[in-house]
Amino acid sequence: MVDEQQRVQIPRVKLGTQGLEVSKLGFGCMDDVGIMIIKHAFEEGITFFDTTDLYGHKTNEILVEKVQLATKFGVESIGPGGLVVSGTPEYVCASLESSLKRLDVDYIDLYYIIRVDTKTPIAETNCKKLVEEGKIKYIGISEASPETIRRAHAVHPITAVQMEWALWTHDIEEEVVPLCRGLGIGIVPYSPLGQGSKLALAWVLHQGDDVAPIPGKSHSIIFNPDSLVVSCNSD
Repeated sequence: MVDEQQRVQIPRVKLGTQGLEVSKLGFGCMDDVGIMIIKHAFEEGITFFDTTDLYGHKTNEILVEKVQLATKFGVESIGPGGLVVSGTPEYVCASLESSLKRLDVDYIDLYYIIRVDTKTPIAETNCKKLVEEGKIKYIGISEASPETIRRAHAVHPITAVQMEWALWTHDIEEEVVPLCRGLGIGIVPYSPLGQGSKLALAWVLHQGDDVAPIPGKSHSIIFNPDSLVVSCNSD
């Protein structure tokens, strides 16, 4: 455990312009992480936890108090042919109710469309209605094209876009990053470390105050909060 006097203070940032405030460094609960890891991350100042009903056989969602919780919908199942994607209103509502029950909460802070259903118009996913009902506070979208982001944002303001972004993965920089910043959408890079560690995470953190990466390995949280104080230049 880091000494109190040496512990890095994790700042809080606005994710997008819709009002959601999170810890600058989040934690992606992609593995079956134990409660000790969750508690350790929280003690280090991390309050932004990202999960989905696909990860960890749907058990790692049973987590939290006093945090900003993000979870996802959009993949109904994983079959022999790959992901079975659904964005129908019925599926979205059922997924949300299941997540609320598992998490034992009344609302989700940030609810992502994890994969876009090309058969269901983005306006028909019912996310706007779920915000109006108070069941979710903010809407996010993952792995979406710039055009899809624009369409979704036109239906209801999108708070966060989750895409891969790391030292060696720059695909989103040409279109997605400028688009998000132009629309006031926060950026949540997944897999910011890849096989790297502190320097890789520091590079992603340096990309702006509207960026809050979610490294998904427990050792990343234990050893890498001090990536916040690594200095990076524009090169």
